Amino acid sequence: MNYTLNQLQIFLKVVELQSVTKASEALSLTQPAVSIQLRNFQDQFDIPLTEIIGKKLYVTDFGKEIARAAEKIIYEVNEITNKTLAYKGQLFGKLKLSIVSTGKYVMPYYLADFVKANPGVELSVDVTNKSKVIESLENNLVDFALVSILPANLRVHKLDLLQNKLFFVGSEKVKYAGQFLRKDQINQLPWLFREDGSGTRQVMEKFIKKQTLSPNKQMELTSNEAVKQAILAGLGYSIMPLIGIRKELQSSDLSIIPVRGLPIKTTWSLIWLEGKKHSPVAKAYLDFIKKEKNRIVQEKFSWYEKFD
Repeated sequence: MNYTLNQLQIFLKVVELQSVTKASEALSLTQPAVSIQLRNFQDQFDIPLTEIIGKKLYVTDFGKEIARAAEKIIYEVNEITNKTLAYKGQLFGKLKLSIVSTGKYVMPYYLADFVKANPGVELSVDVTNKSKVIESLENNLVDFALVSILPANLRVHKLDLLQNKLFFVGSEKVKYAGQFLRKDQINQLPWLFREDGSGTRQVMEKFIKKQTLSPNKQMELTSNEAVKQAILAGLGYSIMPLIGIRKELQSSDLSIIPVRGLPIKTTWSLIWLEGKKHSPVAKAYLDFIKKEKNRIVQEKFSWYEKFD
């Protein structure tokens, strides 16, 4: 046997996700690279570890046994690394976060300096919609969550990071002599919605109800990025978080359209369960954010503060 740790990690990810394609995405590798390493690993065994039936990958019973052994090997290797770092007085361990999809434009700036300063910290970030973020938090699967709307039925602590601003956006300006759009004009435009469970969708529906609008619903999409691309293609208009459209506004590919009652303002908050016992890594990260959040806003989001 002459397998590598890299091959073990790739095999475990393929077993976990039951897909070479998904494993390559999760590992930030190309699909051919994952396929080659998986084949090289499997070639060292006389018994198949996986099999393809109807284009779907299945792990054999023997493959499951090897996966369990591989997990133990990876764990022991990590323990060696962790003990070495601890001996040197360095921070080590995993930091787990779940963030709403638009949070991908915010959270990296609050992580970069901490991760660079602590190479022994392993970062796990799940980007999904609000309902799944809250589910992960409620089940104590993560250390922190990033949301723009606080959960109503969950006792949490919070640390506010940045204001969230939502505007009515289109791929071209709707010109009405610089005035706010009238309700009848707004209702005639094709609207693009996020899916149920999305925080943006929740905010949008509250706004529609408050303004007694009856928008022409054109399409429903499962991410803010998908909504943005649909707007760029000329398929409609939507209420979108400002944080995700900086480049498109600068290039004039998207425009903010004046609508009475906008922007809607909420707050990006880092939240955690009340009574949560933080690991040393999570505690260190929370201390870092409390100390550095104002600096990060000034350095990374000065452009953002100009919109109101």
